[in-house]
Amino acid sequence: MQDFNSLLINRRSYRKYTDEPLSGDEVQLILEAALLSPTSKNKHSWEFVVVEDKEMLAKLSNCKPHSAGFVADAALAVVVIGNPLEADPWIEDASIAAINMQLQAEELNIGSCWVQVRGREFSETVTSGEYINDVLDIPMPLEVLCIVSFGKKEKQRSPNSTDNLLWEKVHIGKYKINA
Repeated sequence: MQDFNSLLINRRSYRKYTDEPLSGDEVQLILEAALLSPTSKNKHSWEFVVVEDKEMLAKLSNCKPHSAGFVADAALAVVVIGNPLEADPWIEDASIAAINMQLQAEELNIGSCWVQVRGREFSETVTSGEYINDVLDIPMPLEVLCIVSFGKKEKQRSPNSTDNLLWEKVHIGKYKINA
């Protein structure tokens, strides 16, 4: 088990996975991380569609031409959806759940990658979210925020460095324009 700072330093986006499946215990821990996530006013406006079927993963990988193809090679994908009628900060609630899953995966030495869906296009006339809604039979008013792919890391990546943190983005007391 890593301390939290090490977890943050080591968590990177992984788009290449081995063929090894995730264990049931690993999947359960990843999903528990989502379900333990805090939500505005305890509304739990998020829901999750868990996909392990290779044919369905391939379909999901087509949701964004040229930038989601790696989902087809994942052992698992979790489609993170929210209900804007339950809570107006559904995007924030769902985002917290998604990153919690990614942090849990890193703690298990499982690679993950966030695929942005909300606000993205499948085609000129169909959004990525509409495409996924159709593929997975997601009803209205639910909206897809993202897909998080998971799999055993094909190879380790070097950790993030704290040497180049953007401290100029931190303002103490009030916003100050950096000269």
